[in-house]
Amino acid sequence: MANTKFPFLFFVSFLSVCLSFLGNAQVAYQKIPLERLEAAFESYKEPAITHRRFKHADLQPLIQKHSSDFQVEKLGESVEGRSISAMKWGAGQTKVMLWSQMHGNESTATMSLFDLFNFLEGSGDGFDYLRSLLKSQLSLKFIPMINPDGAEAFKRRNTLDIDLNRDAISQISPEAVVLKSARDDFEPEFGFNLHDQQVYYNVVNTPNQATISLLAPAYNYETEINEVRGRAMKTIAGMNELLQQIIPGGVGKYDDAFEPRAFGDNIQKWGTSTILIESGGYPNDPEKQEIRKINFMIILNALHQIATKGYEQYTTEQYFAIPDNGLQLVDLMINEMQIKVQGKNYPIDLVIRRRENEANGSYYVSGAIDDLGDMQVYFAFETLDATGLEYTEGKVYPTAFENVEAISSDKAMELLKQGFLAAKIKNGTVRQLHGLPIQILKSTEKILGGWSTSSVPNFFLSKDGVLKYAVVNGYLVDLEKPKEQVYKNRIL
Repeated sequence: MANTKFPFLFFVSFLSVCLSFLGNAQVAYQKIPLERLEAAFESYKEPAITHRRFKHADLQPLIQKHSSDFQVEKLGESVEGRSISAMKWGAGQTKVMLWSQMHGNESTATMSLFDLFNFLEGSGDGFDYLRSLLKSQLSLKFIPMINPDGAEAFKRRNTLDIDLNRDAISQISPEAVVLKSARDDFEPEFGFNLHDQQVYYNVVNTPNQATISLLAPAYNYETEINEVRGRAMKTIAGMNELLQQIIPGGVGKYDDAFEPRAFGDNIQKWGTSTILIESGGYPNDPEKQEIRKINFMIILNALHQIATKGYEQYTTEQYFAIPDNGLQLVDLMINEMQIKVQGKNYPIDLVIRRRENEANGSYYVSGAIDDLGDMQVYFAFETLDATGLEYTEGKVYPTAFENVEAISSDKAMELLKQGFLAAKIKNGTVRQLHGLPIQILKSTEKILGGWSTSSVPNFFLSKDGVLKYAVVNGYLVDLEKPKEQVYKNRIL
């Protein structure tokens, strides 16, 4: 892999660190400039991973690619017999274990780990001092994919339908046995529990998306702080300092209520300073490639802190100053929409979220009305002031098309403008990913739609009988000035 040659001055700026490393067992902590971390990512980003829906088989050649520099060990197998592997690197006294994809559809950090593997194998780029430092001070154990069966279906739970993060004590699942045994055999001083969270998490009471949320999990119901948890908190404070340069105002602190079945809480309890990283959402980053980059930078930064004990310069007070997570974001908010009930009009606000669903090796999006009434506590990615606009039901176009391919995007838009929210087809199957701003029907002539909670948001907004907007599966379509969008409609 080609390496970016960093400026000579950058190397000189860290010369004192290098000399210190050669003469002392413990190296002074010196922060790595943000632009250098960014450049390192761009040089070592794993090109074989371009999206977040990769599977166990996709990772195996990448693991083997690193087998000359990493010690690769098979830890066990999943319910369906897929291997669970660990990769070890470094010879230092301080042990750090990092595990990812305990939930099969939470793959952002897994991508970052393979970028990090490339970095650790690099040379001649101005970062050799850091690699030597990490290798001499740390022993790293990575488990890139704990739940390969869940990853295969891109779902949260394993094949037994068990949430592995609630199986730390009973260990019903073989994957849970693997993770517990790996921790007990290695006895790490630090642990990184790597997850994804909903894109609807925000920094509480602000419109800011919580792109990264952090937590030093509690080890008891009283959420007390001992030396083990305190180390995790201080390390997180240092990570947050870097994050505020990358995503200012976009960092939340996850709820630390003790969960007696969870791995993070128990690994903290068992004596490993545990750091939870939750990857949320980022604008225009559906495949989480930007958040992948952020994970790479903060994990490398944290390893540097641990190798130098740089976390000791931070405080638990700085950790608690990180604002909490909220769950106040929605995809679409419509304000003051008029609905008619019992012959009387009522102005309501409603909020819509669009969630991903797995189907036949791909995925589709299904919208739902989450709540309605007074929605002032929510923040939306898109907001429509519907004052003076009336809720209007859509119709089904009476003439069936031959198949989905017979309906172009322009034709679908034409039908919408005429008040048709759905079209029928004679042949073929109804695909989830037809990409048209209209429902496709075959077995029914009933439109799924409505304005009440849990309804599929398919309806029109009109003024004085003239259609102004269509809401199709939770996507807002301006009928007068339609913009190019991707519409992934639910299967019917």
